[in-house]
Amino acid sequence: MISSVRGLVLSTAGSTVVIEVGGVGLGVQVTPATALGVRIDEEARLMTTLIVREDSLTLYGFVTADELAVFELLVGVTGVGPKSALGVLAVLTPNQIAQAVAGEDDGAFRKVSGIGPKTAKLIVLSLTGKLAVTAASTPARRPGATSVAASVQAALIGLGWSERVAAEAVDETLTDLADAAGEDTAPPTVAAVLRLALGRLGPAAHHATGSAAAATGTGRS
Repeated sequence: MISSVRGLVLSTAGSTVVIEVGGVGLGVQVTPATALGVRIDEEARLMTTLIVREDSLTLYGFVTADELAVFELLVGVTGVGPKSALGVLAVLTPNQIAQAVAGEDDGAFRKVSGIGPKTAKLIVLSLTGKLAVTAASTPARRPGATSVAASVQAALIGLGWSERVAAEAVDETLTDLADAAGEDTAPPTVAAVLRLALGRLGPAAHHATGSAAAATGTGRS
């Protein structure tokens, strides 16, 4: 079992970060926000778990032990694979997941691409009693990354898109930003991510662009 990795970041592409450990480059699957939070040629340390399949060995990495623990609980739920579990952590912090489970809010999980109503209910049922809710949201990945995603998603929902469409647009936008991120790229702002997400949603977004800043309160960001 590979429990953690630490070394220089060789490259990032989408949701994959390559970290050099002992002269070997290890490809680690991470959330888009985590990929945006590391810098090429700088050291990074990730908590990891190795998922073994008949035809593959895949390493998944997380900034915190809480993220790793929640990931391992999620992949134990029927119908939730590693990709979907990582998708949940791309949208929700561990504490937000715990709050959703405690409140029996399966709608929080239906925001994640690939998770339908039945699986969302199974997540709530399976994780009940296994997660502790803390007073404050658990910091995740890079400071502000999760709040940016949540703010943009809320803005898109407020402008008329469904929770699922909004979640997919935000996740895909963050993935594109991670692909394009350079060594000195600053963290994305709500305004920037919202603008790109609206562009991704296409012509239907045209009616909303005029009110986007008001919906997010980002006119001064």
